[in-house]
Amino acid sequence: MRHAAHERARARRYAMQALYQWDLSGEQVSVIRKQFLEDEDFSRADKSYFNRILKDVPDGIETIDEKLSGFIDRPLERLDPVERAILRIGMYELLSRPDIPYRVTINEAVALTKKFGAEQGYAFVNGVLDRAAHTIRPEECAQKNRRINGL
Repeated sequence: MRHAAHERARARRYAMQALYQWDLSGEQVSVIRKQFLEDEDFSRADKSYFNRILKDVPDGIETIDEKLSGFIDRPLERLDPVERAILRIGMYELLSRPDIPYRVTINEAVALTKKFGAEQGYAFVNGVLDRAAHTIRPEECAQKNRRINGL
C-alpha cells in the first residue's frame, strides 16, 4: 500500500515521540508502541512505517548510534533527547531505506526539529544528516549536485 507523504511524516512524528519516551523511560518498545497505537489517531498516519521504525531503530541502535557518533562533536548522551530521537530516525533511513531520498530524510528531520527541538537545533540536525548522507550515499548526493549544476 502506498502512503502519501503527509502520512509518512505523521508516522515519523509519532515514532520520534515514542523513541524519545523509550530513551528516557527505559520502557519496553512493545509497551510504548501499544500505548501509541491506542492513544494516537493513526487514520492519517502510515501505521506500518511507524511500526517499522519502532522495530528497526531499537534493533539496530548500536549501529545507528555508532554511525551517528562519527558525525557529531559530543557524546550522543549529551544531545537533546528530542534531537537524538530525530537523528536516530534520520540515520536509520540513510542506512536502511534507500527508497527514501536523502533530501526527504533531511527535510523531515529538520521539520520535526523545528517543531519539537531546541530553538536552533534544526541547524545542528541538518548539518549532521547532510554530512552523513554525503558519506553513506555519495552517489545519490553526487547525482543531486550534478542535476543542480546542470551537468
